[in-house]
Order: sequence, then C-alpha cells, then structure tokens
Amino acid sequence: MSKHDHSNCHALLSSISEYVDGTLNEAFCEELEQHLAECENCTVVVDTLRKTIMLYQKTTNEAAQMPHLVRERLYRVLNLDDFRA
Repeated sequence: MSKHDHSNCHALLSSISEYVDGTLNEAFCEELEQHLAECENCTVVVDTLRKTIMLYQKTTNEAAQMPHLVRERLYRVLNLDDFRA
C-alpha cells in the first residue's frame, strides 16, 4: 500500500455507523469506500466494527435461547443491574 495522508480519516470515520448500517447517503458512501481502498487503518476500524456487531448479534441470539435461571446467574456474575427476563 502506498503512503496515505491520514488527515481525512477522522472526518470520514465519524459516519462509520451509518456506513456499516447501510444508511449513509450514496455520495458520502462512495467517498468513504474510496478512502477505505487507500487506508488500511480505517479498513481495520470498519472490519472490527462489523465483527463486533456480528458477535453481539450472535451472543444476543444465544442469550435469548438460554434458560431463564442460567441467564439470571450470568447477569448477576457480570454485575449487570438491568437483568432482562
């Protein structure tokens, strides 16, 4: 990869959630994708966010299938005050 000017990274990544969610306007989406093609650091940030969302969704789905008492104990051990049945 060639040397990249990182001055635009912060501005572009401020819309990372909208980009990953697919709600970013088309013009800005194209600009961000062009930036990602040139910036390995920002690509890592986007990939990490996508993986985090995927893991959260998987964990949430698995927790919904967990027996009530097991889920209650898990929340208590993790010190989560807002136990949801």
